[in-house]
Amino acid sequence: MAQPASDGPVIRTPDQLLRVFVSSTLGELAAERRAARGAIEQLHLAPVMFELGARPHPPRKLYRSYLEQSDVFVGIYGDRYGWIAPGEEISGLEDEYRLADPRMPKLIYLKASTSREERLAALIKRIQVDDGASYVTFSTEEELRAHLVNDLATLLAERFQTVEEDTRVASAVVPQASPVYAQVPPPYTPIVGRGTEIDELSAMVDDPHARVVTIVGPGGIGKSRLAIEVALRTGPHFADGVAFVALENVSDEKLLLPSLAKALGMGESGEAPIEDRLPTALARRPVLIVLDNFEQLVNAAPVLVRLYAAAPEATFLVTSRAVLRIRGERVYELGGLSLGSLADRVSARPPTVAEAFRSEAVQLFVERARAARGDFDLSPANVAAVVGICQQLEGSPLAIELAAPRVRALPPQNILKRLDRPLEVLRSAARDVPERQRTLQATIEWSCRLLTPGQRDLLADLSVFAPGFTYEAVEALGAGRPWAGRELEDLAALVDNSLLKQQSQTEMPAFTIPATVRQFAEHLLEERGDHEVLRAAHTRYYTDLARRMKPQLSGAGQVEAAARLDLEVPNLRQSMQYSVALGTPDDAGDLAWALLVFWWFGGHFGQVRVRMQELLAQQGANAGEHTRAVAGFMISWVDMWHRPSPDVAVSFDEARSLFARTGDVSGEALATACAAFTRSSLPGSDVGACRADLAHAVELFESVGDAWGAALALVGLGRVESVLGVEEESAESYLRAGRVAREHSDVLATLITDHHIGRVQLFGGRIEEAERTFAASVHLSASLSLEGGICDGLEGLSAIAALRGEDERAGLMAGAAAALRQRLALYEVPAFVFHERYLDRARAADPELFASAFARGQELTIAEAVALAPPVTPATGPDAADAAVALAS
Repeated sequence: MAQPASDGPVIRTPDQLLRVFVSSTLGELAAERRAARGAIEQLHLAPVMFELGARPHPPRKLYRSYLEQSDVFVGIYGDRYGWIAPGEEISGLEDEYRLADPRMPKLIYLKASTSREERLAALIKRIQVDDGASYVTFSTEEELRAHLVNDLATLLAERFQTVEEDTRVASAVVPQASPVYAQVPPPYTPIVGRGTEIDELSAMVDDPHARVVTIVGPGGIGKSRLAIEVALRTGPHFADGVAFVALENVSDEKLLLPSLAKALGMGESGEAPIEDRLPTALARRPVLIVLDNFEQLVNAAPVLVRLYAAAPEATFLVTSRAVLRIRGERVYELGGLSLGSLADRVSARPPTVAEAFRSEAVQLFVERARAARGDFDLSPANVAAVVGICQQLEGSPLAIELAAPRVRALPPQNILKRLDRPLEVLRSAARDVPERQRTLQATIEWSCRLLTPGQRDLLADLSVFAPGFTYEAVEALGAGRPWAGRELEDLAALVDNSLLKQQSQTEMPAFTIPATVRQFAEHLLEERGDHEVLRAAHTRYYTDLARRMKPQLSGAGQVEAAARLDLEVPNLRQSMQYSVALGTPDDAGDLAWALLVFWWFGGHFGQVRVRMQELLAQQGANAGEHTRAVAGFMISWVDMWHRPSPDVAVSFDEARSLFARTGDVSGEALATACAAFTRSSLPGSDVGACRADLAHAVELFESVGDAWGAALALVGLGRVESVLGVEEESAESYLRAGRVAREHSDVLATLITDHHIGRVQLFGGRIEEAERTFAASVHLSASLSLEGGICDGLEGLSAIAALRGEDERAGLMAGAAAALRQRLALYEVPAFVFHERYLDRARAADPELFASAFARGQELTIAEAVALAPPVTPATGPDAADAAVALAS
């Protein structure tokens, strides 16, 4: 343990925090070491770890020196005993334990294991009979972190609270804070998560060039709590400590400087103005000044420039809902708590308890729920609901803290159901929190008081949008509104005040309103009685947008058009819903039909189907023939892939008749092709007649110059010809479809045709060419965010891996593709599923290996799934076509 410099009490400088030595294998337990570091720093202690500052000294000499300067020993043991250096008999892991001073407290954490190395098992047995050590087992990093926080806190209370006069070795003590440093409010509970944010902000505050660091975010996002944590961590780096200035009850800009002066210990004698005395007092003071809740004083921000100009050693850390917009300001935008891998899972199944616990938001919910109800626990029965709550509340700490105590009366499943109106659910009974944080509504009202009347009007009108609306849409909505002509500056004000988020920095910036703010704004709009006017304007804009975008979805420029529409999906769906509610179903039908290509390739058909079912149920009698054809077609399209039946084929026939009567030749051709394709997959069908119908559909598409439709019908024709066994004609149809797609620069149609050409290559034994084709499909689909294309390509690659005997790789790719299909509800007609015949061989060869790989594949993120595809450049154009023709013949 650290030795005193002389007899008597140890007097440490503020930077000498209690030191906790962490012993474990480095590579095997890297994640656990990170968790341990976070737990130690959470208690404002100093972790002593090799990776935090490796030095050019022999390892044994290095860790002996580190141990001699440490106060607590923490051992984390997994499976491995560790490396034994040449000439040594024991590993560094065991040596560290032996070298630790017998008087040093030893906390040992054993990771649950069934394959621990023999020498490590022997070491653990010796530790378990050591009276000076305590030990506990754990399974996950979060369990380890929780154990460490609790054990270290208990240890401090038991061992380091007082210094016994008769002991020769002074116990380590927590450093005494300076009078200014003591002004930082003590946190009531340990902070949950935010490790990355604390690290990043601490680095910004420690940067000598930083003058003003502003943490910006909406009410309840945790700005103040984060500022406290950063101040506690970085405060010892400032010789004069920290001045924490709470401004939540200061609304008069003239009171800013007096409030700051009071925090710095300066009285007002009246002999000189405080604005003159403060710069002088700060001129040579290395101090961190925290200004908490600055938003209502934002117009006084230029005062800070004068202060830091006169005080080169002072740093300002500000929390605000609005950006200060002053020289020298570095803005840190704070979002909700991380959802971890839950935000990018391929699998559609509910997360496991262990997966959910990796989410900071879930950790906070569980902690606050347990505080309200001691027997609450996260379980397989409620994990999906808890994750859903955290996702719907967008990780907002205040919202989660208001929702979690509801478990006293409601199970998480019922809380989740009620969150469609979050402001009515999220209220706090706590008496010791500011009134403005008792409910989210009060928090939002606090922010809205900072707006001008015109900005409040704009916020109310923006509630008509779903998340993800563009500046162009706001301009279109503004005709005749009170804020018309001030859109740009008023939107900027809403963003600055954290009531609006900017999603994109591209040429087409998009905005979104947090769910709780949107509900508040909806109330404002309904109070004014303008909601129907705004919904009608919303519908006009998005219906017109769909009509304008339709030509761009075929041929060159379709990729850019699809990317633009990706920003608009929530509002396109919202527009269809508004149209039905407003009694204008034909607008919904026109919008849905104009974007047919986008719905398909973007995987949105299931959502559109719901809107079309609503249309027929609520406004079917008022809808025109073309709209009824569109609705019937959209509903049947999903059934064609998922559950083909004679009834589905009849529905397409009815849509074909309606399209024909209204003069929509492309619609007539598409319904004809879909009816034929549906029948071709049914047992006992007349496949020859289906082939003739598909050929007729191709002719109809070509008669109106619809290249995309023609390519699609040719692919269907090729598949039916494959069922008939005329493989040469089938291959020619695929190749003809590919040529049509390429001649018209149709990337989306090319993806479909290349996938089928890849099948031809695979069936013909040209494995390397098929692999290039499928891999190119995966990577191109990923670049365009087309998850359906990723599925198709991964399935082709899984078949190739199985054919080569790479059973584990085949299982991984098949599992990833299956999980994506389940999540997207995107299915292939059973008769045309080709990769399963190859996977059957892999399953039979080693069932356990394949099943394990398949399960792991289901848990991959989309990026991880795409990374399974080889990074190759496909042969395209005439070369690919010639290769496929050769195979077919």
